[in-house]
Amino acid sequence: MENAVNIISNVNSAINNVVWGIPMLILIIGTGIYMTVGMKFFQITHIRHWMDETFLAIFKKKHVTAHTGKEESSISQFQALSTALAATIGVGNIAGVSGAIITGGAGAVFWMWLSALFGMMTNYSENVLGIFYRRKNNNGEWSGGAMYYLQDGLKHKKGICILAKPLAVLFSLFCVFASFGIGNMTQVHEIASTMQDTFRIPPIATGIIIAVIAALVILGGIKAIGNVAEKIVPFMACAYILGTIIVLIMNFSSIPTVFGAIFSNAFGLRPIAGATAGIMIKQAMTMGFKRGVFSNEAGLGSSVMVHSASNVKEPIVQGMWGIFEVFFDTIVVCTLTAFTVLCSGLVDLETGAVLTASTGASLVSEALAQGLGTLAGSFLAIAISLFAFTTVLGWSFYGTKSCEYLFGTKATIAYKIIFVICIGFGAAMSFDLAWAIADTLNALMAIPNLIGVLALSGTVFAITKNYLARKVKKTDPNLKPMLSFDPEIQKMQEEALRKEEKGQA
Repeated sequence: MENAVNIISNVNSAINNVVWGIPMLILIIGTGIYMTVGMKFFQITHIRHWMDETFLAIFKKKHVTAHTGKEESSISQFQALSTALAATIGVGNIAGVSGAIITGGAGAVFWMWLSALFGMMTNYSENVLGIFYRRKNNNGEWSGGAMYYLQDGLKHKKGICILAKPLAVLFSLFCVFASFGIGNMTQVHEIASTMQDTFRIPPIATGIIIAVIAALVILGGIKAIGNVAEKIVPFMACAYILGTIIVLIMNFSSIPTVFGAIFSNAFGLRPIAGATAGIMIKQAMTMGFKRGVFSNEAGLGSSVMVHSASNVKEPIVQGMWGIFEVFFDTIVVCTLTAFTVLCSGLVDLETGAVLTASTGASLVSEALAQGLGTLAGSFLAIAISLFAFTTVLGWSFYGTKSCEYLFGTKATIAYKIIFVICIGFGAAMSFDLAWAIADTLNALMAIPNLIGVLALSGTVFAITKNYLARKVKKTDPNLKPMLSFDPEIQKMQEEALRKEEKGQA
């Protein structure tokens, strides 16, 4: 058994080194840069607008948080965001960030920020395409995702139309397998380890408990997942943010020094040997990008599946929720984790050496103890467990939708049962192997998805231009909206949008 695990680990490590090499990083960051430039830095130039339409709209616009009476099979925009955040805010924001700092130093934080800045527009583009190419399934639910815009979007593109269906199938297969890695085993392993270290609960017991609770929610479908996510995610996110802010206030004088270390280590500005500097920069870049992508999932094409289940009509509106998702996940939560660790004195900002035996979540727990005292361990254990659990729920939906695309709606029941059973394996899996598998599957999902985003970038630009002309610049308010590639859906959505706007007026 041990030999088999070692063989799997070695093979996966070799694949991981290939798929997460420089070409992969260039593809991910390059797509973000291209979409950002193509839309004239939308995430910055229109920050007030997308904040008004997302986070601030929660408090001002009832339709954002409520269902429409005629779309009971859909979920609200806020539930879509909560479920997407449930799948993104998890182990990557805590153990992943501290792991990136341990391996890549403080400079890894800068590269996480950069991946988030450009990842905002990648996620925006995915969601716009997801809404534009979504369709109704046999159960009357919205189904959308990279597989649909790869299939229906690329089939009309000269030169690559032959790849439309194969890429869609590959993405779906990778997503199904990834749901067992990034969305299941990695998360459950972290919960089991945390519960064992903090409360002395055996991993197998944790695995069984999680499996039972998850089964009750997952078998209830997207509405059940959305209902749970919209209650747990905001509460735990606020609690975790408050805890980290307390530590930062106590170490306020260290914040300028941490900023300096982040930028110095990101570019190798400290007086160290050239070869050593190059290695450190490469490690910082690699770990920053890998953990950034693992955390916010921009470029994977995963969260678009739950965003597509929203009751929203305008593709751009859900695209803006995608921007906020990446902003909140990485710029807010990951940054707070990073600063909590770096301000704690547990990491030498000059060399990047960790001055404690703690790693992963334990390092964050030790840092939090400076402000929360003996409560830090229990607080973080509960936070990680709830974050990771909601991540499991979110990814179960992604895997379900991919399975539905490949084998039809009837096959999703079998997938859900297997997914729940595999939760027990995650509780006993090796930490390094779980993370390595997750990283590899992330990259394999990203490749076909990013090909689709780049090939359909013209569609995203056109939909964005149309929306801005009607809603923001108002140069042509009578312009017909671009809501769907399907004429039937377009007509239905136009009518629904007119009623919605009339009701708001």
